[in-house]
Amino acid sequence: MNRTETEDLAVNALRVLAADMVEGAHSGHPGLPLGAAPLAYALWTRHLVHSPRNPGWPNRDRFVLSAGHGSALLYALLHLAGYDLPLDELQRFRQWGSRTPGHPEAGLTPGVEATTGPLGQGLAMAVGMAIAEAHLAARFNRPRYPVVDHRTYVLASDGDLMEGISAEACALAGHLRLGKLVVLYDRNRISLAGSTELAFTEDVPARFAAQGWHVVEVEDGNDLSAIDRALGSAKETTDRPSLISVATTIGYGAPTKAGTFHVHGSPLGDAELRAMKHALGWPKEPPFFVPPAARAPFHEAAARGAEAEQRWVGLLERYAADHPALAGELVRRMRGDLPAGWDRTFPSFPSGGKPVSTRKAAEAILQRLATGVPELIGGSADLNPSCLTWLKGEGDFGPAPGPADRQGEVGGGWSYEGRNVHFGVREHAMGAIAVGMARHGGVRPFTGTFLVFSDYMRPAIRLAALMHAPVVFVFTHDSIAVGEDGPTHQPVEHLLSLRGVPNLTVIRPADAAETAEAWRAALLRRDGPTALVLTRQDVPVLDRSRVASPAGLHRGGYVLWESSPGTEPRLILIATGSEVHLALAAGEELAAEGIRVRVVNLPSWDLFDRQPPAYRDGVVPPTVRARVAVEAAQGLGWEHYVGLDGEIVGLSSFGASAPGPVLLRELGFTPSAVAAACRRALSRVASPREEDYHPEAGP
Repeated sequence: MNRTETEDLAVNALRVLAADMVEGAHSGHPGLPLGAAPLAYALWTRHLVHSPRNPGWPNRDRFVLSAGHGSALLYALLHLAGYDLPLDELQRFRQWGSRTPGHPEAGLTPGVEATTGPLGQGLAMAVGMAIAEAHLAARFNRPRYPVVDHRTYVLASDGDLMEGISAEACALAGHLRLGKLVVLYDRNRISLAGSTELAFTEDVPARFAAQGWHVVEVEDGNDLSAIDRALGSAKETTDRPSLISVATTIGYGAPTKAGTFHVHGSPLGDAELRAMKHALGWPKEPPFFVPPAARAPFHEAAARGAEAEQRWVGLLERYAADHPALAGELVRRMRGDLPAGWDRTFPSFPSGGKPVSTRKAAEAILQRLATGVPELIGGSADLNPSCLTWLKGEGDFGPAPGPADRQGEVGGGWSYEGRNVHFGVREHAMGAIAVGMARHGGVRPFTGTFLVFSDYMRPAIRLAALMHAPVVFVFTHDSIAVGEDGPTHQPVEHLLSLRGVPNLTVIRPADAAETAEAWRAALLRRDGPTALVLTRQDVPVLDRSRVASPAGLHRGGYVLWESSPGTEPRLILIATGSEVHLALAAGEELAAEGIRVRVVNLPSWDLFDRQPPAYRDGVVPPTVRARVAVEAAQGLGWEHYVGLDGEIVGLSSFGASAPGPVLLRELGFTPSAVAAACRRALSRVASPREEDYHPEAGP
């Protein structure tokens, strides 16, 4: 069998495996795998450098299937390449407990770099992976020692490029000249609803060229030689990212459905599948049949990848001999370990000292972390002067030299070694890029924007939580105390929304000292993202000689203060963030009236709910029914802690444009208003409850 025949066999093996998976599951998306199989084959057998026996090899090329609905193609590739994904897993496609879910999931399937499916997300995450590679290469590579030297490849669809996030992320990638990022655009001009002519007629190559990309067009998606040449051209172009636009036929090989939207998201059906196999010269039975010759090109590529890995291991050993400190740091970073003593230099905030906003406290903490955690890298969506999420003196990330008219730099020069990423006004892309950086490894990314704009980032935050990616999402301007900017910039429902994301730890610290503990908790976490929710306005630094240690934050909630220690309180006041100070003031007012009061600080629902029941009951005793929660946000959800007898001092409407102190007063966030809510709660539990009334017992 000659080379061309073997290649045709291998390409068709990808197609048939994918079609059989979808047919067996009675659901899925066969169209993209059938049309894009030649693209995937050319990349995986001729260009992608990877090691199936060691999917976590740090210097491997990354492949991201941004068009995650085409997951059957990825699983076929992983199986044929020799990853730990046996044929029986392909036969259980989309079934309970399988490693072949409907859309790719990182951490579940060996070789899957990113969880994709929501279109555009994978493309943006790939930009983050390319940023991480460029940064680590600038930081660690030395003459004769290119220890960080790999590419990031993406397979994207028309749908990916329709999503707004792709425009955000790709514009930034072009601006940053990420020369090791290559996107294969599967241009089949069909989406779920029909032809892309219904809604998508822009000149994509011209768009990418305008964004600073190198663009190559391939007019025949079955021309392996043309695809191979295009990939070679992309690899030779190192001063900008590359887009390879390939015209394909969706559902290629399906006699009646190829080229139509009917093949996008539904199984072919038995008759069409049989006809397709006949057209491709494939036996109709058994399903999931793969001729040995079809595996050969993938095994050869895997062998080359294993050899590349071994060469890299040798390179790393020589590098360690010549540059032991750098090698040790690189290995530590790729393991995800924090350096020894990383948090010893945290700034101190004297108890009872000058009030300071928690965003300003976080800025001071970040500057110390810049030294203690050199892998920390990030920035904001054009809000550094407001969010204060910058690393002063650590340089701006980007190609050198940077634009001559650049202003507003934080100091330290402009290079890929810089640790301040200027995302621009691109919140959605910022979130996904940070997730991609975390998935790459070797860096600890953070982002910054206003809490109200977390809405723009929500899909990326959700995927970070799903992938257990340790990203720190910093959100400032956390309440109606933002003031004059008005309700468009005043978050009301956002805390509730973020708290509803599984595996996302949301922390809203009460003062500067707790902000330090919040950053400590965020960086210690390796199994998921953390959202730090910080104030714009100054808040008092609690006098810790009067109240409990801020270390209680690590348990999510703790008894901050009580009027009668050692005895059960009659009333529990629960608050977060800036409202903790309000709860303390109200608690002291009630204590002066002889009421036994406990004030509980609950900066993280997630962390608190993970504590043992005995601890939670010790903080909020079930026997104390008079409870009041205070938070300048949507009150929904606080019933979980205050019960049906409790009171919630929260918001059920938007804010208004006025000075922050005026808004807080007018909307009921004053000590007297909180104290009044406490008296109502006490009155309610002191009155006979309906369930205690038994008419048959008589008066």
